[in-house]
Amino acid sequence: MTRMLLTRAAFDRVQPQLGALQDRLEWILMERHGSLDYRGRTVAPRDAGAECAWVSHDLFTDGLVPRFSDVLREQDGLAWVQSAGAGFDHPMFAMLAGMGVRLTTNHGQAVGMAEYVLWGVLDHFQGGRMLEDAQAQRRWTKWRSREISGSRWLVIGFGAIGEAVARRAKAFDAHVTGVRRRPQPSPFADAMVTPDRLFDCLGESDVVVLCVPHSRDTADMVDAKFLAAMKPGSVFVNVGRGSLVDEAALLEALDSGTPEHAVLDVFRQEPLPPDSRFWDHPRVTVTAHTSALSSGLEARSDRIFLDNLARYLAGEPLLNEVPASEVLASAAG
Repeated sequence: MTRMLLTRAAFDRVQPQLGALQDRLEWILMERHGSLDYRGRTVAPRDAGAECAWVSHDLFTDGLVPRFSDVLREQDGLAWVQSAGAGFDHPMFAMLAGMGVRLTTNHGQAVGMAEYVLWGVLDHFQGGRMLEDAQAQRRWTKWRSREISGSRWLVIGFGAIGEAVARRAKAFDAHVTGVRRRPQPSPFADAMVTPDRLFDCLGESDVVVLCVPHSRDTADMVDAKFLAAMKPGSVFVNVGRGSLVDEAALLEALDSGTPEHAVLDVFRQEPLPPDSRFWDHPRVTVTAHTSALSSGLEARSDRIFLDNLARYLAGEPLLNEVPASEVLASAAG
């Protein structure tokens, strides 16, 4: 029997979908107050004996990640962990990589994050903030909007999330250039370039979208030089990590008018402090790291977990497995 550690909330949600897999599994369930249940009795972390674990979304929303991480550290036989997140820069994952544990991530966020990016750009292009103000003041205002059709998009980080963004932008007849280390063609990109060619594209891009994770190579990649190379009138969107951006340089660039607008879902310090200039900057849209939290996320995340669970039990290759070297490099960055 394979022993799996997960929250009771996650277990209750997927249990009806387990089918025959359930006969091959035992469960260690973390309650909302942090205790561990095994067959109706409370067990200490060192006695849990988990071989696998699922870092589900509710751990983050319920504030249980530190407790779950401490429990994982006590599992001598831990072999595989499925994460509900797309990124792997949390210290917990570096700890797991150091323990030799296999890590798989979740790309179920791509749909919601891509729709968020299109919303942010459309809201600015369509003059959403100005039109809402006009309505509130009962002012009949004519407005000439910008079209996505014919605009040029630069999507930096062309994994599952970047490709989902590109797919939707292409549906609006945008020209899309993707940036990734291995520039294989994609049906959703008109061009694909490697990171060393990034500055060749910035000056002609109407929309620049950051979808890359934090790493040694991406930390502070959006600096004064990057921003100075952007096109006047362009929109900058960050759904990657706050650490990718020199925030002082971004504010200075916004003050000078290029980029014309920034849509920011992630910041170096979260929650964003109340005295941050980003809150009331007229050229900024602020959201609270919520781009992934869409209505279909939970169901997609559950399907990925169940698929990988079946693969693990069958000894088959796992989906979205991240090499330990990448996890450790992200932590070092």
